[in-house]
Amino acid sequence: MNFDTPLLAPIAPIVGLVLGLVAWLARRRRVRAADRWSPALGRAARLGRLAPVVLTLVAASVALGAAGPRWGRTDLETETRALSVVFAIDVSRSMLAEDATPNRLARAIRETRRLLQDARGDRMALIVFAGRSYILTPLTLDDSAVELQLDALDPDIASEGGTDLAPVLRQGRELLEAVSEGGARAMVIFTDGEGHDSTAAAREAARALKDAGVTVIVVGEGGAAPVRIPIRDDAGALVEYKRDGAGQDVYTRRDDLRLRMVADAAQGILVPADFPDQAGAVWKTLAALDRDPARGRRTEDLVPRAWIFALIAFGLLLGQAVVRRRAALVAIAGLVLLPGLANAQRPAGGLTRLRARDTASAIDAFSAAARAGRGADTAWYNGGSVALWAGQFEVAREALGAASGSFDPSLRFQALYNLGLAALLESRRDTTRREALRREAADRFRDALLLAPTSAAAKWNLELVSRREPPPPPSSSRPQQQPRPRGGSGTPPPSSSAAMSAAEAEQILRSVERAERSVRADQLKRRRTAKSATDKDW
Repeated sequence: MNFDTPLLAPIAPIVGLVLGLVAWLARRRRVRAADRWSPALGRAARLGRLAPVVLTLVAASVALGAAGPRWGRTDLETETRALSVVFAIDVSRSMLAEDATPNRLARAIRETRRLLQDARGDRMALIVFAGRSYILTPLTLDDSAVELQLDALDPDIASEGGTDLAPVLRQGRELLEAVSEGGARAMVIFTDGEGHDSTAAAREAARALKDAGVTVIVVGEGGAAPVRIPIRDDAGALVEYKRDGAGQDVYTRRDDLRLRMVADAAQGILVPADFPDQAGAVWKTLAALDRDPARGRRTEDLVPRAWIFALIAFGLLLGQAVVRRRAALVAIAGLVLLPGLANAQRPAGGLTRLRARDTASAIDAFSAAARAGRGADTAWYNGGSVALWAGQFEVAREALGAASGSFDPSLRFQALYNLGLAALLESRRDTTRREALRREAADRFRDALLLAPTSAAAKWNLELVSRREPPPPPSSSRPQQQPRPRGGSGTPPPSSSAAMSAAEAEQILRSVERAERSVRADQLKRRRTAKSATDKDW
């Protein structure tokens, strides 16, 4: 058995005993006063000896119900109307060719991000492929998780170079076939079509998608004229052009025949590379797909059981009303009229509006509940999270900032983490304050990591923000302190106080971040040595 408010559970018997003792003392005093008035009145006052015991049990039951007991499980009917869409993006080095603006890969990411905004509420997955395919995000309703992965796409994330279309087609089919819910299934592939694998294998994989009932949309990228593949450094400066094993410049072009072959084999749709609004063309196809409702059953654990204790208390008072009508009926009326007890585990108004997809009203309801003091920390967090999902970043930051002061470590961590997400997402829209918002996001993720140092999501986002953040300017007000050597035997520099200052802590965190980035860069360099079966890594 679990409780929504565990602190009330051990207090419930104490509450019952205290009220029972008060009822017993009151009855004893009433009997004595009646005896002094007359013997007949005293005999009448002695009726209802079990009243204190009944009040003890009633008070204990009400207190246990208010604690929010939960146990057992129940089967619930569910209904879904979401599409299942897999986005597959080619991250081979040929996608770095700049015959699209700014290059093929950047355009594919931009069009995918636009589709994510249109497909909110649908299940989405992200696969990248080069010589092999990799699932970055499984099918999920959380479009922000897919969008965050888009920011980190780069050819270096593929451990094997080259381009192989058959594996990504097979992996997309396996993901979509695993969906048990109803609704149409689709796969959107962004590629230049230049492949080094067998054409027969790609055609067979595309036919398997058609047989599985998956709608395939192939989006071409790049130009038909051969162009070289530039290699740029982290600052965007041109270093050299891609060369093959013989030292000759590599030229790449869009392979229309291969793109058409995959689309025809899957009986899908081909969106040309020169189409000005590729995302719009893809969305027209997705919007026309079947969204028939799918009904199912799911099991919910820890079902609320407060109604049982409320029923026990009501039954005891009703039974007492048969013997002593006046006092018991007054207690029953008070129990029914108290809104706090009558609504012991009724869903919050914000949750009800959120289930109805009315986000604006849900935010207002959560904010009103927080200002009224009804679970303020949780209400602020829920309101801020809904506002973040709806893209109302100012409202989200205000509500999550209030929730970040909670004494609950778990709730405080989630509030700080969402504050970091709010600043990170807002930085993409507000170009004038982009750097300040990124610094704010990094600070919030660091605060969250102090509460949960093992959180992989917070570490990833902090690394993502820090990688885009420019180095801090040197301070002229005081000399720069050297970070402690990693693994060295030297002694730390002397400090004016035994406690670590905020600046020293910040410096150590930055040193750790630089070390992590260095390790990650070394791993990526080692990955680059892997080649495809054809010795072509573009």
